[in-house]
Amino acid sequence: MSEPAAPVESTRSAVDETHSVVKAAGLIGLATFSSRILGFVRDMVLARLFGATPAADAFFVAYRVPNLLRELFAEGSMSAAFIPVFTEYHTLKSKRDAWELASATFTTLLTLVTAVTMAGILAAPGIVWLLAPGFRESADQLALTTLLTQMMFPYLIFISLAALAMGILNSMRDFAAPAFSPVFFNIFTIACMVFLSPWFSEPIMAVAIGIVVGGLAQFAMQLPGLKRRGMFFGFLFHPGHPGVKRIGLLMVPSLLGLSVTQINITVSTILASYFSGGPTYLFYGMRLIQFPLGIFGVALSTAILPTLSAQAARGALDELRTTIGFGLRMIFFIILPAMAGLILLRYPIVHLVFEHGSFTRADTIATATALLCYAVGLWAFAGVRIIVSAYYSLQDTKTPAVTAGIAVGANIALSLWLMTMLDAAGLALATALASMLNGTILVALLHRRLGSVEWGAIVRSGGRVLLACVPMVMICLWVASAPLWSETGRWIVKSALLFGGIALSVTAYLGMHVMLGSDELAVVLGMVKRKFGRLARKFGTG
Repeated sequence: MSEPAAPVESTRSAVDETHSVVKAAGLIGLATFSSRILGFVRDMVLARLFGATPAADAFFVAYRVPNLLRELFAEGSMSAAFIPVFTEYHTLKSKRDAWELASATFTTLLTLVTAVTMAGILAAPGIVWLLAPGFRESADQLALTTLLTQMMFPYLIFISLAALAMGILNSMRDFAAPAFSPVFFNIFTIACMVFLSPWFSEPIMAVAIGIVVGGLAQFAMQLPGLKRRGMFFGFLFHPGHPGVKRIGLLMVPSLLGLSVTQINITVSTILASYFSGGPTYLFYGMRLIQFPLGIFGVALSTAILPTLSAQAARGALDELRTTIGFGLRMIFFIILPAMAGLILLRYPIVHLVFEHGSFTRADTIATATALLCYAVGLWAFAGVRIIVSAYYSLQDTKTPAVTAGIAVGANIALSLWLMTMLDAAGLALATALASMLNGTILVALLHRRLGSVEWGAIVRSGGRVLLACVPMVMICLWVASAPLWSETGRWIVKSALLFGGIALSVTAYLGMHVMLGSDELAVVLGMVKRKFGRLARKFGTG
């Protein structure tokens, strides 16, 4: 008589995991939203001070080097390789074993990235010469880019250690400190930009200093959480540790796998150096893409990886398939309307946020075009993160590496073709198309490996999302067609129109989901009701 209880317990476990993922993703999304808002403030100050000038182009090319290495050694391969192994140690072994793995990984990582940083500083002239061939005709711009690259290389050390700390805390389901740590990165960067730039003959150097100081702050923010969890790093040089070896084996192929988007953007940066203002337009276009991608796509993939890893460690493949399907449904529930909004409101957004000071109307048009080309691939950028997390939870980093290699090759070919027709914007479109190809191949291979991942539910969910987007699209078209955007000034009225239109379109979108009986909206509303219910009981009994 006890046998029928097993499916009920399994269902209850799956529901609990779903709620846990949504709750964690909500916290990470809130923190990321705060960070992105500050990031927009930082970008607005940067655009106002430097516009799309040669100094701005030099900074964005120089920043691409440590940013790519951050993806390779930190937030990309390190997190993806470390979390599944650490989760297994923390789930199946003692706390001491987990601490030794964390400390051995910390010491090995610190040694590695310090060596890479020193080599990068020495090799910066050659790196910039290769990365920005369009700058070779200007010795001053080439020299400035090289100096900025050398100044920002130490950022790699701090951001790599911050990513390791984030991996440990996320594995232990502590998401708050890692999620809010980028807020401090932006605060310190803005402060250095505002207060230090007047002291330099080349003011852009203050921004480079801010990047490094911000990276240090992002790491330091997480140390109290590690200490509270009993996982404060110790120096334990043990590269032969079995866990470190496994992380290394997983990390090598994942250097390409999870970082395909960054590699494609780097290719775009190289080719964009041939267009005046090209690196700047692509940077700001991608920054706007990263707003919804970071708040929802990255937040959900970050929250879901520990859950997927724990399910894979237990061999619970049915739960794993359910979690993957749920993750994809939630991604499309949020990302598809965000994609439509960015495409339709691209000019008003860029105009309102960046067209001040040295940033001209021509810069706005070029940036909005780059944003359009990136935005068509937003669903793929976000979906790939969930699918790749599924592979990494199974400790398979080879498959994403192979598909990423195919995508990089496609991106290079598409970039060389599309840039002849669309200039810098063609590079953005090539990146989006390459991501779509990468995602399509990954999904096909995952289906072959795991079988059905609730594809029917995903398709039905996508249909509801597209139907719910109809009134939102009509509102966005009305906002974008207003003659106000061709006028100068009147920033308060423009802000009211844009943000009011966004609020109205979101309301219409959610209202349609209520009418359609959306499962995804029901999950979110259920979590909100439980949260407010707990708060009400807490204050009621207090």
